[in-house]
Amino acid sequence: MTTPTRTTPTRTTSTPLAARLADVRARIVEACERVGRDPASVTLVGVSKTQPPEVVREAIAAGLLDLGENRAQDLLAQAQAPAAAGLAPRWHFIGHLQRNKVREVLPHIYALHSLDSARLIEEMERRWDARGAAGPPPGRLPCYIEVNIGGEAQKTGIAPAALPALLASASASPVVAVTGLMTVAPQVVDPEETRPIFRALRELAAAHGLRGLSMGMTEDYPVAIEEGATVVRVGRAIFGERRA
Repeated sequence: MTTPTRTTPTRTTSTPLAARLADVRARIVEACERVGRDPASVTLVGVSKTQPPEVVREAIAAGLLDLGENRAQDLLAQAQAPAAAGLAPRWHFIGHLQRNKVREVLPHIYALHSLDSARLIEEMERRWDARGAAGPPPGRLPCYIEVNIGGEAQKTGIAPAALPALLASASASPVVAVTGLMTVAPQVVDPEETRPIFRALRELAAAHGLRGLSMGMTEDYPVAIEEGATVVRVGRAIFGERRA
């Protein structure tokens, strides 16, 4: 199962944010053309953390309908304003999800990009029926298993060797649908240095029959697309520098 790409015409606005969004979309097209891919096979998730509600609404008005947050408190704050304005973006939770935050987060998200334990699956099952009408889509929640491909001690995610066991737990769950794998590449000066990380994730996913690849951020998303990313998570290139 892969996350469907939502295509909506971008409104013709001349704001700096709209211009940055158009530039990111153009770079996605260019990266796809370099490797013979259909740009529609790549979902752009705009990471809006620390941005004020009016900026998020501006991004939605410019045609950005998939948004991501990596902290529960930021997701809850950001999701309220568009809903109050009658807007309905698809929210992706992309950070480490603590089990004690599942009840708060689950009603708001379209997809989870950081599944990393059987205990998290169990908590999602426990909270699933209480998610409410505004919760995840009918059926099971699309999830990406986060894999720490680079083995960095400061990052979350499972080791590649732990993937079969977590896949087994997920396949037995009535609420989780594993869409693919996710990783966060190391911060490097040259984006080309991330290519082996993205390639390793693609090969790991293929070995387990998974097609979805959530990988690539502002610094390296064109490289990630060339290596097969189906979702890129871009913040600063769209929204500018983070707000304090």
